[in-house]
Amino acid sequence: MEFRFATAGLLALSLTACATMPGETARTAAPSAETFEAAPVSQLVDAVSIPFETFELDNGLKVIVHTDRKAPVVGVTTYYRVGSKHEPRGRTGFAHLFEHIMFTGSENVENFDIPLEAAGSTGTNGSTNPDRTNYVETVPTGAVDLALMMESDRMGHLLGAVNQDKLDKQRGVVKNEKNQGDSQPYGLTRYLISEGLLPIGHPYRHSTIGSMADLDAASVTDVRKWFIDNYGPNNVVLALTGDIDVSTAREKVQRWFGHIPRGPEVVQPRAEPVTLASPVSREHVDQVPLVRLYRLWSGPGLQSPDSAPLTAGLSVFGGLASSRLDKVLVREEQLAVRVSSFYDQDEQLGTAYVTMDVKPGVDRAVAEARLDALIADYVANGPTADELKRAATQIVSGQIDGLEQVGDFGGKGVTLAEGLLYAGDAGFYKRQLSAIAAVTPDSVRGAMQRWLTRPVYKLAITPGPRTEKGADMGGWGDEGTVPPPKPDAKLPAPPLVTGPPRPMPPVGLVKPLVFPAVERAKLSNGITVALARRTAIPKVTMALEFDAGSAADGAAKAGRQAMMMDLLKEATTTRTAQQIAEEEERLGANVNAVTGRDVSAVQMTALTANLAPSLALMADIVRNPAFADEDVVRVRNQRLASIKQAMASPQGIATRALDPIIYGSAHPYGSVGALGSEQVVQAITPAALRSEHANWIRPEGAAITVVGDVTMGDLLPKLEAAFGNWKGDSAYLPMKDLTVAVPAPQPRIVLIDRPSSPSSMLLFGRVLPLTGTTQDTEALDLANEVIGSGFLSRLNMDLRETKGWTYGIGTGLTGVVGPRAAVVQTLVQADRTGDSIKAIFEQMRAFPKAKGVDAVELQRVTEGNIANLPTRYQTNASVLSAMLTNRRFGRPDDYQSRLADIWRGVDAAAINAAAAQYLQPDDMVVIVVGDRKAIEGQLTGLGLPIEYRDPQ
Repeated sequence: MEFRFATAGLLALSLTACATMPGETARTAAPSAETFEAAPVSQLVDAVSIPFETFELDNGLKVIVHTDRKAPVVGVTTYYRVGSKHEPRGRTGFAHLFEHIMFTGSENVENFDIPLEAAGSTGTNGSTNPDRTNYVETVPTGAVDLALMMESDRMGHLLGAVNQDKLDKQRGVVKNEKNQGDSQPYGLTRYLISEGLLPIGHPYRHSTIGSMADLDAASVTDVRKWFIDNYGPNNVVLALTGDIDVSTAREKVQRWFGHIPRGPEVVQPRAEPVTLASPVSREHVDQVPLVRLYRLWSGPGLQSPDSAPLTAGLSVFGGLASSRLDKVLVREEQLAVRVSSFYDQDEQLGTAYVTMDVKPGVDRAVAEARLDALIADYVANGPTADELKRAATQIVSGQIDGLEQVGDFGGKGVTLAEGLLYAGDAGFYKRQLSAIAAVTPDSVRGAMQRWLTRPVYKLAITPGPRTEKGADMGGWGDEGTVPPPKPDAKLPAPPLVTGPPRPMPPVGLVKPLVFPAVERAKLSNGITVALARRTAIPKVTMALEFDAGSAADGAAKAGRQAMMMDLLKEATTTRTAQQIAEEEERLGANVNAVTGRDVSAVQMTALTANLAPSLALMADIVRNPAFADEDVVRVRNQRLASIKQAMASPQGIATRALDPIIYGSAHPYGSVGALGSEQVVQAITPAALRSEHANWIRPEGAAITVVGDVTMGDLLPKLEAAFGNWKGDSAYLPMKDLTVAVPAPQPRIVLIDRPSSPSSMLLFGRVLPLTGTTQDTEALDLANEVIGSGFLSRLNMDLRETKGWTYGIGTGLTGVVGPRAAVVQTLVQADRTGDSIKAIFEQMRAFPKAKGVDAVELQRVTEGNIANLPTRYQTNASVLSAMLTNRRFGRPDDYQSRLADIWRGVDAAAINAAAAQYLQPDDMVVIVVGDRKAIEGQLTGLGLPIEYRDPQ
């Protein structure tokens, strides 16, 4: 899938007790969950409900309306029945290119982002895949007319605004998007898979991003014709979800879209699964850390009766934490450090994936033979009924999560629109879930034998210098055998007759955020509890936090804390890793141990019906880890492989280099990060992990934060049963000294060579003279938005939209308790590395000296942010995140409710002052990861000393 800008993906359906050590917290028993019965899958399916109504305009526009009044916002989701599979030879990449162009303005709207963000829109974005192009935004109820007017102008009044300059700029953006993906480890695999599975000319064979030669050849006349042929209202589904009803929607949609004439019908191409004549094997050498093996088959699309059996079956085989592949290849035989299998579905075609990252030092032939044997055995014998029940529970539980959000890529609008577009039924999601719940071992075995006994495509990605160029891949497939298309001659396009001007409607009343009230209590052992009750979905999200994080390691022990946290789920004194995974899946729960900079936490989402047994499982994971020798060895190998993976990525290399430079090795933040260093991880022992756990994972100072469908009266007894008898040792409390001095700034360029990289990673950073607990920094946050945070920021509009040198650039202020840092990061085309650094410096220095915040920017980051507050806190996870941040930085529980008044009190002078004090580039270190031969000459004239470092 290709996106206009970086975003989240679509909603997918598609034990022995140890002696207590000195200073160690005693591992007292946590309750068992074995006496509880999990809710049946059929009951969970019943809980997934998105009521809707539909209507159709005379011009063929299909409209879905779902009413959800929990927040004063409306999701506007528009699906066009045109994707990359509809592109003919010579026009690959046109659907995705037009997705970009359709954001650059129409005949009556100069820029789609500015009015929407000013009105409080969030999630304003678009994406393209083989089957469709979509556009999403979630707006305050008072801005629905504005959003509909703009979508209708995009649909019916676009062509007069499509000109050569916009075409050229968006071509540049798309090229950088392609280079960014190609630069990653395994980044060319997406092309290799379709080339091996599908013949030249198959609609799903060429990539969504297309051929650079085809894009270079596209003229304004070509792209106008593409629009006329494909973007009529009769090829569109519009979903309005949230604070709106069908009668209101019908009037508004008719008013804004009714005048747009029908267009040609988009013709659905034939795009059937392909059976290879015989097995195919391909080797690909790339800049990767590990050998990665693929086993691949094409298969049926979304509406096939085999869709659900293949989805559930491959989840059992390699998708669940308890999967067959994980159990055998990772845990027991330790031939792999990572495995997976899943069924990736498009409308007319699916792909069955089985992947394996071979453990370093393992004979590849042995690993391959074992993988193939496991596949053959599973296809022959299939899963058990219990495995399928656990897979179905996890899939349905994930769909329940999607009910919280009305719009954006993960929301209910997408679910309904895809059903209507692909299956003629907006309620298709319910049929899919019912089918998943109904799969049986026999139905899965039958589907596997129909599709996975056909000739396989075996693909191996092996470490070494990259031997193929992404620039030459992803097109129609006959490049080199036919003359390349001629470049765009940039001839004037014929004039168009445009309609009368259409004024944009005013934004109506925007309702304020109603943030849930926070209740507080304590367990008998002193652990604090905070609860925000929300009843939108029958689930609970929670976090148990400890004052630790990677800062507890510092540079000397980098990686120890995170490895200890990773091992919590590997086994307890009464449960094996396999038992933990199976119990989690059976309950429809998700327990994760995470290591941040300042805190370590165990987080959980659970179905309200299964909360008690889920808490019992979570408590056992937190309190009674086994740290068995064999588990430590296995997880150590996985972490070492992850470090190698990070060091193969330009972003990973730069990120690991920055903090030791700007914070210094003496400061707790001055390490390579939670992943750690090879030397430290290699030396970690079970005894060291037990000590780490005893020192940091303890009830003193721990805090439980909960959001979801539970009352404090129901919650407290369950928490008390799980954690109340956990006793610590208050005589010994470890401390982190975040006041350690950081080095004086030494502005310079640090160049790290990554040969043959088509893009350069740029990471700027400096430590600021303030901490996370410094209050009244809202003006700085808004100044950061103006310069570099968000699509409309000055840096992104300059380097992406004007110059076309990057797919995106962002700035940030690190969210830490101790000294904060200002950072800038982007991937730029290699031949513009020096120019990009210069342009970034120029933009940052100009703000505010040459150009202070203007009226449009000020309105967007104050009133625009105020208007989108209700949209920001639709989900349990977003509310939990806000509560945890408030706790960490000493903010009041009602901080989010106060933000509107705080932002209204921030004027241009305050923003300019914050930019002048904190967001200047002069003290920044600039880390550059790229091909030294191609970029070194560009850096010598920037006036900064250059330091050369090895990636390690």
